[in-house]
Amino acid sequence: MKSLKLLTAGLLLTVCTSTLFAHGHDKFAKVQMKIIPVNMGIYMLMGAGGNIGVSMGDDGILMVDDQFAPLTDKIKSAVKEISDKPIKYVFNTHWHYDHTGGNENLGKDGVILVSHDNVRQRLQNGGVIKAFGKKIEPSPLVALPDITFNDRMTFHINNETVEIIHKPNAHTDGDAVLYFKNANVVHTGDIYFNGFYPFIDGSSGGSIDGIIASVTDILKKINENTKIIPGHGKLSNKKELTEYRDTLIILRDRMKNLINQGKTLEEVVAMMPNKDIDKKLGGGFLSPENFLKILYDVVKNH
Repeated sequence: MKSLKLLTAGLLLTVCTSTLFAHGHDKFAKVQMKIIPVNMGIYMLMGAGGNIGVSMGDDGILMVDDQFAPLTDKIKSAVKEISDKPIKYVFNTHWHYDHTGGNENLGKDGVILVSHDNVRQRLQNGGVIKAFGKKIEPSPLVALPDITFNDRMTFHINNETVEIIHKPNAHTDGDAVLYFKNANVVHTGDIYFNGFYPFIDGSSGGSIDGIIASVTDILKKINENTKIIPGHGKLSNKKELTEYRDTLIILRDRMKNLINQGKTLEEVVAMMPNKDIDKKLGGGFLSPENFLKILYDVVKNH
């Protein structure tokens, strides 16, 4: 497929230099974990890769995602600053290795790993993230989730009820959103990139329509006081998430119109149809041009 080949070639350099999908240990050596209090025993950790959620209390630590393997010791040290209780569970919001890279290290510590069924399957089988031309090798047994679910599940931990709901075909086919009901906090995983263009992994079952539908569902369940931990970006709220959803609708509809007009990928890129939005969202790990290439492929083929 011509568009996909162009997409892959155009993104290889970005992937090699991006902290989101980076592997260089020298870069990880410089990473510092930032601890952000959210509400009622919930914290957000920012380092490299996906934002980590932490629920602390007498029952132990429930952690959401675990970034890259070389950061495990730094993550564990940050958690110890929050609580002296052990990490008991880690929940993977999806299978990408900037969210699951620490699974093997933590699994060896005896931490119980939890995810949607599709996350375990993709980690077990390995695969290719086609947009980046990146082959993912199968994970070892110790890195695979011990407990999986199909549609929804609930944690009762630290005087908190954590409702977890699968969002099909959004960022990937294994996305899950966690609602910390008592604290009024939501962890969205990579359904939400706050402040820059999102990556939509069509090769892992993701779609722009699925992300929009998922964000719309989240908005129905939260209120103006809800604190939102996005997959990437700063701590957020309902107003910002609403703007994100509305912007995605504009981006999708523009791309659909261009494709329906018979525009090629090269023509779309040359047109720079999202110049008005590029200023706001184009400063992340995906340049405006690379986001256009991903969106073109996703809208046309998924």
